[in-house]
Amino acid sequence: MARGKVQMRRIENTVHRQVTFCKRRAGLLKKAKELSVLCDADIGIIIFSTHGKLYELATNGTMHDLIQRYRNSCSDSRNVGDVSQPQEARQEATMLKHEIDLLQTGLRHMLGQAEVGNMTLEELHALESQLEIWMNHIRSAKMQMMFQEIRTLKTKEGVLKAANEMLQEKIEEQTGHFGIARMIVEQNGFFTTAPNIVDIPSPLTIQNEIFQF
Repeated sequence: MARGKVQMRRIENTVHRQVTFCKRRAGLLKKAKELSVLCDADIGIIIFSTHGKLYELATNGTMHDLIQRYRNSCSDSRNVGDVSQPQEARQEATMLKHEIDLLQTGLRHMLGQAEVGNMTLEELHALESQLEIWMNHIRSAKMQMMFQEIRTLKTKEGVLKAANEMLQEKIEEQTGHFGIARMIVEQNGFFTTAPNIVDIPSPLTIQNEIFQF
């Protein structure tokens, strides 16, 4: 009968857990020895049981020798990493310095402090790319300003339109009130034609007639 698959979880029964630990530990150490013999590998295993008991295996020499080799190997890898990082930093700093020199040279030529004919091809390419970047920034800023002005004009248009509508409503309201008053006067029979302004004599004419002898 085939053995069922064991679930990888902690065994709650203390006795079963201790028995399983002893069996698995013996099997692990046996497989480590076989791997060391078959592949000529140096293997070190350290095991602490639930009660803190130490079990160890060193297939070649002692466990202390294996640990020392492990420390030496780790320190060598760290030293290699420490050496490579400054080299990468120096290379990056050199590249940045070269780019700064190109930009400063291009800026001097733009300000007229040096002749463009004396520039190298690399400097001309750098200046051209930088000019394209600046032109894109200028166009972007210009478009933003234009959009802002358009929004401002639209806001003013809305305010003026609302004010115009209010004035139109007031004019229509006043015109309506005047028509209603005129109708009331006509219905009551008190309507009289307003005197013509042309028929009223001029004040200067009246004064001349009074002082004539």
